[in-house]
Amino acid sequence: MSLPIKKDGTAISLSNIKFSWGSAESDFQLKLNNFQLNRQESSILVAPSGAGKSTLLSLICGTIRPEEGTVRILDQSIENKSAAERDSFRADHLGIIFQQFNLIPYLSAIDNVLLPLHFSSNRKKKSGKTQSKLVLEAERLLRALGIVPETLGRQKANTLSIGQQQRVAAARAFIGSPELIIADEPTSSLDEKSQDEFLDQLFSQKEVTGATLLMVSHNARVAKRFNKSIKLQDICTTSFTEEKML
Repeated sequence: MSLPIKKDGTAISLSNIKFSWGSAESDFQLKLNNFQLNRQESSILVAPSGAGKSTLLSLICGTIRPEEGTVRILDQSIENKSAAERDSFRADHLGIIFQQFNLIPYLSAIDNVLLPLHFSSNRKKKSGKTQSKLVLEAERLLRALGIVPETLGRQKANTLSIGQQQRVAAARAFIGSPELIIADEPTSSLDEKSQDEFLDQLFSQKEVTGATLLMVSHNARVAKRFNKSIKLQDICTTSFTEEKML
């Protein structure tokens, strides 16, 4: 069961951002003047390793706060929210496909898909009023993403192939119709044919739910599938400085 998502407005807006990871010996700094993604758009950030994509995604997801600047997600400023408020906001409104999938290995595929509903009453309400309806919604998503729920859906996550685990992770991100989907290198471990099949399924679910999609990848080949293709180094700068020993 998918409910309509607000179509107008801005999904992501970052402006005048400054953030640094610092220590006594070194300091990593990211600066970004402006980045914006409208609702229901799809955008890919093409980023080589070390370009700051993990830091940028952490700012967007609210797991870290900038030292300076504004982070607006779904028309809400989150940089001044408390850690608990940002956690709650993320659980309600963001679906995340992690690079390493982050599935619970001893849980079934279906139970992994249902996990976000334990942390968001908002997404649980949109998925169904009873446990049986929640399971049916998880099965629907798995089927739409190429996983047969009657068989593979009952298997433990650690018995599935990499490609199957990836699809389970995508179903988990979409359950409860979050407005924003963040995908971190979701095709990095797949061959070209499997990449294309996965993206077909990902975009199909995006259209069903009306979600906004932001994907980060080092693979420029898939960029043509997106409304926007942006090189990360074109919108932000990073620096790494080492203190000189006296």
